[in-house]
Amino acid sequence: MTRELTYRDAINEAIGQEMRRDPTVIVLGEDVAGGGGRKDQTMVDALGGPLGATKGLIKEFGPERVIDTPISEAGFVGAAVGAALTGLRPIVEFSFISFVGVCLDQLSNQASKLHYMSGGQAKVPMTIRTTSGAGISAAAQHSDSVYSVLIHYPGLKVVLPATPHDVKGLMISAIRDDNPVVVVENKILYNDKGPVMEEPYAIPLGKGEIKRSGSDLTLVGFSRMVKFALQAAELLAKDGIEAEVIDPRTAAPLDEETILSSVKKTGRLVVVDEDTPRCGLARDVAALVADQGFDYLDAAIKIVTPPNTPVPFSPVLEKFYLPDAERIAAVAKSIF
Repeated sequence: MTRELTYRDAINEAIGQEMRRDPTVIVLGEDVAGGGGRKDQTMVDALGGPLGATKGLIKEFGPERVIDTPISEAGFVGAAVGAALTGLRPIVEFSFISFVGVCLDQLSNQASKLHYMSGGQAKVPMTIRTTSGAGISAAAQHSDSVYSVLIHYPGLKVVLPATPHDVKGLMISAIRDDNPVVVVENKILYNDKGPVMEEPYAIPLGKGEIKRSGSDLTLVGFSRMVKFALQAAELLAKDGIEAEVIDPRTAAPLDEETILSSVKKTGRLVVVDEDTPRCGLARDVAALVADQGFDYLDAAIKIVTPPNTPVPFSPVLEKFYLPDAERIAAVAKSIF
């Protein structure tokens, strides 16, 4: 059965269904059980994580499987790596990807490498949940989209869901995967609603989706930028330009085949991403197409990203900082 769910509730449903299916799945992080580990019962399930995505789980699965941690990303992400090595499937949440530097060694030097360095003897089946995205004036330290940092490390899979349907299916795949998977949830999408099947389903990691078919231009968007790319495609259609919108859904592994096949058909490419441009995902996709699909191109590849600056706190500057449908459409028109 399919019904409307918010992005937040789709995350919650995926985690709950997997915890019922597999008793080795546990959840840990700051306030995921509601009260920073306090024994005061009035605090149990008070929060459900900073953005409420784990609310209700503590009441169903208890404190042995839903664990509040101290405010130490290095500590609890490291604990999750150890738990995964010993046979559990931890889902660990650190609230904002801006904090990735605090636990980067645990992810980049431990979780990502242990399977390889053990000759395949060790598995690290852990899911890391974090949020990205500007748009709510949360200031520079809570608004980054720096997932390109994690994409750079072989051994980590990185997922960027754009819709409630996709976040549930990709979350289930992440939890079932025997490798460390980082699910980056855009916080601005949390209240977006969309059709989600009630029964569990898994969307393969590394398989993108054509969100809109077109013949004149390929728009590749990631996470929240998929929504803006679709809006830009509608604006372009009014001028007789039919854009195809590709949502790769996962950044590592990346569905190169779907992107290249689309560019072969359309001859033009615009890549839209919320991460900053230097060494970012947009330029990585542009380089891929320039390298492997140059003969398909009828125009220069363009990218649409924020400027290479921290995210502004000012709502006016923050709006200017973020790509939007009008900017994407203007850049697309410039290559015709």
